[in-house]
Order: sequence, then C-alpha cells, then structure tokens
Amino acid sequence: MRKKKLSRNFYTRPTLTIAKELLGKYIVRKIVKKKLVGKIIETEAYIGPQDRASHAYQGKKTKRNRAEYLIGGHIYIYLVYGMYWQMNISTTEQGMPECVLIRALDVVNGPGKLCRYLKLNKSFYGEDLCKSKRIWLEDRGIKIKPSQIIATKRIGIDYAGPYWSRRKWRFCLKIN
Repeated sequence: MRKKKLSRNFYTRPTLTIAKELLGKYIVRKIVKKKLVGKIIETEAYIGPQDRASHAYQGKKTKRNRAEYLIGGHIYIYLVYGMYWQMNISTTEQGMPECVLIRALDVVNGPGKLCRYLKLNKSFYGEDLCKSKRIWLEDRGIKIKPSQIIATKRIGIDYAGPYWSRRKWRFCLKIN
C-alpha cells in the first residue's frame, strides 16, 4: 500500500473539491511510538465569509477562528457544548477563512468522538498538517469515484437560515 503525506498543494484548492477528495484519505496521529489511524468517511465544507454557517461569516475574526484564516492545511479545532473537540482543516489561501470539518472516521461516528479517538485537544489548534510530526493526512492510493459520494445538507446549522442550512456541502461515502 502506497502511503503519501498530503502536500500543501492539496489543501490550497477550492474547499468543496477538498471536502470531497478528503473522503478515503487517512488521518495519522502519532503518540510516542503508537499510531492511531482512521479513514475519513464524512466531511462538511464551510465557505466563509459569505457562508452564514461559517465561524468567519461576514469576515468575522476572533481569537477562536484565527486558524481558519491560515493557509490551507492547518488544524482549526474548537470545543462545542463544553465537552467535544471538533477538528476542521483550513483550506485555500492565507487570509481566506474557509475550512472542512472532519465529521467521521471509519472507526467512530461523529466529530466529537473523532477527536476523542485521536486524542486531540486545544494544543492542536493551528497545527500544520504538512509539517507536523504528531498528526498528518495520507493518501493511501484509494480512488473514490464521484458515484461513491453522497452530498447532503449540513448538520446543526438551522440558525444560518434556509439558504445556507440546505446547501449540500456535507459529503459521505455511500458504503457507510
């Protein structure tokens, strides 16, 4: 099996393309000599500042979302409900606040449990997936065909209004 760490060029393309192409890629988390690995099976795209569901809607910049503005390939992680870390990956160019939420791996369900499995916390905020020695994404040569991808509406963003909450920017592998 061919293992290739994803390069910066992968992350600096259009967000909706990246959200689909992350399906079938692997997150590798190294803890001392142990590796936790999971295949990405569900993602969700956020296209701020025009996206009402984005933390960067209307160009909003806060201490919490500044990693969204980093060049593609950085981790944007935050706590929800005071108990679940959620991992996003910045996309596109520096200063363009777009990202992809990693919703599920083949070993767990849900973005909060995903971070628990990988033992991710605030210390990963802004981590560069292209340079990190403790977490990265790999292409293992699995080809995902467009016919294997289901596009559905995003979850839990009704507050963004019908136009944004009904956008089919959540992507899943059909086999899951």
